[in-house]
Amino acid sequence: MPDRRLVLASTSSYRRELLARLRLAFAVEAPEVDERPLAGEAPAATAARLALAKANAVAMRHAEAVVIGSDQVADLDGQAIGKPGDHDRATAQLRAMRGRTVVFHTAVAVVCRATGFAASALVPVTVRMRQLSDVEIERYLRAETPYDCAGSAKIETLGIALVESVASDDPTALIGLPLIETCELLRRAGIDPLGEPAAPAPT
Repeated sequence: MPDRRLVLASTSSYRRELLARLRLAFAVEAPEVDERPLAGEAPAATAARLALAKANAVAMRHAEAVVIGSDQVADLDGQAIGKPGDHDRATAQLRAMRGRTVVFHTAVAVVCRATGFAASALVPVTVRMRQLSDVEIERYLRAETPYDCAGSAKIETLGIALVESVASDDPTALIGLPLIETCELLRRAGIDPLGEPAAPAPT
């Protein structure tokens, strides 16, 4: 198989930083996908569908490239918790989550139209939140303003102080891109993270 260019179909700085850990050359392109859940769609199904949709959207523009798409949906008792967007919504999210278990469903998909390759994986992360006080919630949100994060917490930084426990097969999944599964899918698509770096894709 000839060398394939690698493209991350995402505008997330978190996913860009995670993928950079693999030391592969890659380009970044916005997938421009409607991320609203479908009526009656379970949170895990939303994450899986959107990860593949993002990869396919960019692969349509770069048929020769290997494209990575990813999505994450937080699940509280079967109800999806999205990105809060502002302080009031973040406060409401953390109050609803305190003392409870939240499952973060993180999906990754890899697509290459030229070879017909398309595969995906879903990695759940179970997070038990502490019984947070209103003061703690307010202090955290003022310190970190995590309004672009599903569930209103940046677990890789101060958000770790909000949780009681985390259980997952992939420690990077909670941040936004499950690198263990990403490596496996890339190998299957013809890009070995331990081999020669991929060339950057056109933008």
